[in-house]
Amino acid sequence: MLNRRADKLELLRIAEAVALEKSIDKELIIDSMENGIAKAAKSKFGSENEIKVLINRENGDIGIYRKLTIVENPENTNLEISLKDAVNLSEENKDKKLGDEILQPLPSFDFGRIAAQTAKQVITFNVREAERERQFNDFIDKKDTILSGIVKRLEFGNVIVDLGRTEAIIQKNEMIPRENIKPGDRVKAYCLDVRREPRGQQIFLSRAHPKFMEKLFIQEVPEIYDGLIEIKSSARDPGSRAKICVKAIDASLDPVGACVGMRGSRVQAVVNELQGEKIDIVNWSEDTAVVVANALSPAEVQRVNVDNDQKKLDVILTEENLSKAIGRRGQNVRLATKLLNYEINIMTDQEDSEKRQVEFKEKTDNFVKNLELDETLGQLLVAEGFSSIDDIKDSGIEALTKIEGIEEETAKELIERAKEFYQKDQEEIAKKIKDLGLENELINHKGLTPGMLVTLGEQKILTLNDFADLSSDELTGTFDIVKGERVKIKGFLEDFALTRKEADDLIMSARNIIYKD
Repeated sequence: MLNRRADKLELLRIAEAVALEKSIDKELIIDSMENGIAKAAKSKFGSENEIKVLINRENGDIGIYRKLTIVENPENTNLEISLKDAVNLSEENKDKKLGDEILQPLPSFDFGRIAAQTAKQVITFNVREAERERQFNDFIDKKDTILSGIVKRLEFGNVIVDLGRTEAIIQKNEMIPRENIKPGDRVKAYCLDVRREPRGQQIFLSRAHPKFMEKLFIQEVPEIYDGLIEIKSSARDPGSRAKICVKAIDASLDPVGACVGMRGSRVQAVVNELQGEKIDIVNWSEDTAVVVANALSPAEVQRVNVDNDQKKLDVILTEENLSKAIGRRGQNVRLATKLLNYEINIMTDQEDSEKRQVEFKEKTDNFVKNLELDETLGQLLVAEGFSSIDDIKDSGIEALTKIEGIEEETAKELIERAKEFYQKDQEEIAKKIKDLGLENELINHKGLTPGMLVTLGEQKILTLNDFADLSSDELTGTFDIVKGERVKIKGFLEDFALTRKEADDLIMSARNIIYKD
């Protein structure tokens, strides 16, 4: 019986015990009890009533009330009451006015089996939800940190880790390949994400993420922890090889030496945790060419051509250093590419020379064919840094007359021809876009030029949905390893000098438009 004193005090003791066991606020437990009793009371007094239950926090007294709104002419006596009847009900209601709510006391009652079960279900559900919320709040702050726990079980290649008050999962693709983990083992992992899900919070861990290696270095190298050395970037081929780029904030420190430690003790501790993964520690520099030379070690680099706009690097080295720079199955250059976030093109001095000659000839032929110039004048323009007809169109007469052998009349004629070609070219492009059948939504997408639209149309990318389904690699190009050889995969818009960031922005803005609609 809930109206007996022993039962009342027992309620408060239960609330306190559950709160302590589940690490939940006692007030929340009592609120859940009030809701559970209210649900049970509805089955006793009628579901059309609005029931309010109040439990005294001092002595456990339970008050059961019907909530009523004061109106001038009550129509539903289960929910409404007149001001006169409210005052008759209690002197405390004499200061109430129309629209106010009052609580009408209801008699206490003995819970039947069904009512008791209803109350129990409500209380259990609310406590479970509160526990989930508490666990989520506990672990959301642990995102982007290293967590440690005991392996509880293995499920379809995934590892379930007991973190104490909850469980986490290391999915199969977030494990280090060929790593042998058994139930009962203690493991460390990077907290990749914490999500709310219907069955409770889900904590996703990773041992393969580059951030796991970075966090291990923070633990092992006091100079990084203290902010004297900064980790600029990292890249991993989990279980095989990794690279980490570090910068000394304090100029007196050797960042690579600090990370290696006395007799390699610091880096070895990280290597051991990563199951023997070989780690290259790269010294950072303001000069991108220096960083890529360091990152491609042990290969010796002759020179580097840097294109910051397109985020591309041409690395030139000798034939004997070529295989060292590329690495086994392209691993060395692939990790260096991720580390710098630049496209790295490895070539010998001869290949670089041939590439320059081909580019020079292509630019010259473009001028000769489309501006009707003789080859000598075309070569002269290319040699002076004019790469495209647009460069000539947008240049001034003064810039062209500075070139030896070009008079003012010739300069004017060059600019006029360039403008005529541009106009004719734009008209042809507009016709091509129409003939290819591109949808207006794609044509009007901000950031896509007419030339880009023609190229996309020729690849049968005709709608904004088609474009949104692409990846940035498909637009800018990438490298892949085919039968052990590093092969260039040409991007749809590679010829338009599109950077990776510009490609990402174009695709994401297309997706935002589609999902918004």
